[in-house]
Parts: sequence; C-alpha cells; structure tokens
Amino acid sequence: MTERTVIEGRIVTPDGVVPGRLTFATAILAIEPDAGVTAERLIVPGFVDLHVHGGGGADVMEGAEAVRHMARFHARHGTTSLLATTVTHERPALFAAFAGIRDAIAAPADDAADILGVHLEGPFINPEALGAQPPFAIPPDLDLLAALHRTAPIRVVTMAPEIDPEGELLGWCTAHGIKAQIGHSTCSYTEARAALEAGASGFTHLGNAMTGLHHRAPGALGCALAHAAHAEIILDFQHVAEGAVMAARRAIPGLYAITDAVAAAGMPDGPYRLGTHAIDKQGPTVRLADGTLAGSVLTMDRAFANWRALGLSEVEAVLRTSTVAADYLGLEDRGRLTPGLRADIVALDAAAAVEAVWCRGRRV
Repeated sequence: MTERTVIEGRIVTPDGVVPGRLTFATAILAIEPDAGVTAERLIVPGFVDLHVHGGGGADVMEGAEAVRHMARFHARHGTTSLLATTVTHERPALFAAFAGIRDAIAAPADDAADILGVHLEGPFINPEALGAQPPFAIPPDLDLLAALHRTAPIRVVTMAPEIDPEGELLGWCTAHGIKAQIGHSTCSYTEARAALEAGASGFTHLGNAMTGLHHRAPGALGCALAHAAHAEIILDFQHVAEGAVMAARRAIPGLYAITDAVAAAGMPDGPYRLGTHAIDKQGPTVRLADGTLAGSVLTMDRAFANWRALGLSEVEAVLRTSTVAADYLGLEDRGRLTPGLRADIVALDAAAAVEAVWCRGRRV
C-alpha cells in the first residue's frame, strides 16, 4: 500500500502556478494553496514521452530486460509514461522486440516509467527517407501489422503516405484506434494533406526525415505547419533549430516534445547500436558514420528546461511535455496535476534539475 505523501512548492496546475502543498498516495488527493509556502521547488506532472528507443545503455530492440532498464533510466529524468519505440528491421527481429515489450509491460520494474505500448517507427516508411532507420523498409503489410499488434499493443505507427496510395494501412490504423503519423516520407504537401484528411493524426519528429518547406514546394513540413493539429518535435536544438521550433509552436496547437532517445542517452561518448546500425555519441549528438543524426541523447527534464529557455511559461512547458501527449493518446488519468488523477509527479529544483520523481505515488 502506497503511503500518503505531502510535498510543498510551486505547483503547476492547469489553472496556473499555485504555491502550496500537494498530497497524494497512488492518486493525487489534494492541492492546498498556501501563499506562505516559499519553497523554490517546482512541482509538475510526470513527463510523457511518445517516442523513445532506449537510454542508459539499453535499446528497446534487445528484449524485456533492456526495455525495463530503459524505462528505469528515463524515470530518473522525470518521464513517468512512455511508448517503447522500435526501429525498422526484419520480421524476426520485430517480433522478438515486440515480445520483449509485451513481457516488460506484463512484469514492469517498480522504479520505472509506465510503458504504454509501442510506437512502430517503420517498417512502413519510404526507403528514400530512412534517416537513421536501418534499410528494411517494406510496403504496407496488414497481416504483419495485425500480428505485431496481437503481440504487444501498438499505439502509434509512423508511416509514409506515398507508399500507401490506397490508404489501406492508414485505414487499418484508424479502425483499430492507432495513431498514424506521417514521417520518414518524401510525400508532397498534397499527399500529406490528403493523408491528414483521411485520418492521419500527426507528424513524427517534425522537420526530420520529411520533405521540407519551400515557398513553391511546401512539402510535408509545410502541410504540418498549415494543417496539423498535432506533431512531435525533438527538443534538443540539434534536430530542429530554435527559430524553427518557435515557428512550429505558433502554427501547431498540439505540438509536444519527444526525446527520440537511443541507448547512448545518459552514457559516455563512444560507440553504440541502433538496430543494425553502428552509431557514435559525441557530446550532445549521436550520428551514423556518414554524419546523419541517429536519434538523440535527450531526456524529458532537459526538454522541459529547453521549452523554458525558449521563453515558454511553466504552464505551457508542462502542456508540451506532459498534457498534450497524454491527451493525444486519450489518457485521461495523467498529464496534469488534478485531484483524482494518477500521482505521476516530478519535483524540480530552482535550476530545473530533478529532485524527486513519483510514478503512481511510488518514489523512483
């Protein structure tokens, strides 16, 4: 049984920042405003990361214990819910990865982020827009998709509209309540807009591995800025420059941060793996041998700090690291600090460093 806990600080609620006390067990029990509380501590909802491949030396593709290790690593950085994200690979490797994710969901680590399911990033992508994805892209295969979904629950699929001209893949995802996101695509503005109108729900790592914006060829990025309700963005300032982040924030109401973190996150510089690829971490980036960015070493506490560095209020920074992502997946029990919701809570010090994390009331 989880004990009742009381913490003091500046509590970021949907209605604003409230000095006072937050009381919780497995759920948030009460928020008591008190102007006499002067603690510098900032109390925010646990971060929700819908695109993460690994961290702390572990990769989602390596099996259940690696998934648990990755989820523990990100929990220490404030992430309390995440989607285990696979890379494009051959069928046996995909099924092995899905079996590991299934087992990690069934028997989670106590001190880990909640694994919400799978973000399937490929193999239904354009082989001409792989980015750092391994070279195993294939045309839509609904039998494969269904079999993977039976193995572990798919919540998000990244797909290229131009390889699904009949819309069969998009239709299957929509019928099964799966978010289909445009990414790793060479599609035109017109193709991207048609996919949105047919049910595509957003864009994967906005600006990366997609056609860019030109004033006479607006591409997938231009479509996102003109029409998207939701898009994820890697907020490390390596994948997308600050000015472009702010342009996207102005244009897309449901813009939310993801890490796209790989095994090298939290680890020393040196060689690591991403699927079949050898990757190299040097400082703030991870790259293939040809220099292509290969995921990130970002954690969600740094994403929150980066939103703040761009001038966003504490309330909006919470919105774009917790609330929007939770709402996007239809998770009504988390993503904001409100009595009755899950006690997924992060305490940050005056320098925005993580002091403490609670997942469903249990301290990490």
